[in-house]
Amino acid sequence: MKYFLTLILTFLVTLSGFAQTNKYFDAPFGGGGGFVGGWSMPNIDPINLKLKEIGIPELSTSGIFTTGGAGFIYIGFVKNLRVGGMGYGGTISSSSTINGINNEAIYSLGGGGLTVEYTLPFIKDIGVSLGAILGAGSMSLELYRNDGNFSWEGILDEPSNISRKIENNFWTFTPTLNADFPVYRFVALRLGVGYQLTFAGDWEAENEQSISGIPSDLSADGFFIQAGIFAGFFSY
Repeated sequence: MKYFLTLILTFLVTLSGFAQTNKYFDAPFGGGGGFVGGWSMPNIDPINLKLKEIGIPELSTSGIFTTGGAGFIYIGFVKNLRVGGMGYGGTISSSSTINGINNEAIYSLGGGGLTVEYTLPFIKDIGVSLGAILGAGSMSLELYRNDGNFSWEGILDEPSNISRKIENNFWTFTPTLNADFPVYRFVALRLGVGYQLTFAGDWEAENEQSISGIPSDLSADGFFIQAGIFAGFFSY
């Protein structure tokens, strides 16, 4: 991350002498890509109810910080339309130690897909775009309970050491609203919001075994916000 930020800062300084303000196109033009951080808010209440039952501290319900990347390019032959791609991932966890037994829960969420956006032509100097993400993703829950004592000889028959992982894969349709603010023609800052809608398959436990009884409201649906920095060429 430090290396990436150093490159971006160097890029900004190098390009500062070449910044221009003239308009050369009658519609948004160009493209680029870069780092995007986000904050996703899926419903994890069903997970916390189960964790409470088995004595593991609940996960934070304030959201999940995600990191990833995104990029786009204006296709030219359709004014104001741009296409691209994005990907993201993040985890939250909770843990405790009771009577020498370690308990931990790790929830992971990630995905990616194709982005299609239309930049509003009546807003000048910045790119305000309505669009959607069509893609796929997954979420998983890992549970661990152990005393911290492991050995090669007893790795499969230590009754006090238990681990479980359940996972769900899904398709997504995500309406989005993004605003890109050019710093120079070659660097832009992004702010955006969206709502992820998921179409999920069955949950699976270890070794791709089906698991029953999953609460119907345990899904990756939810709002997210994002912010990032892009390098490329931007003319709005």
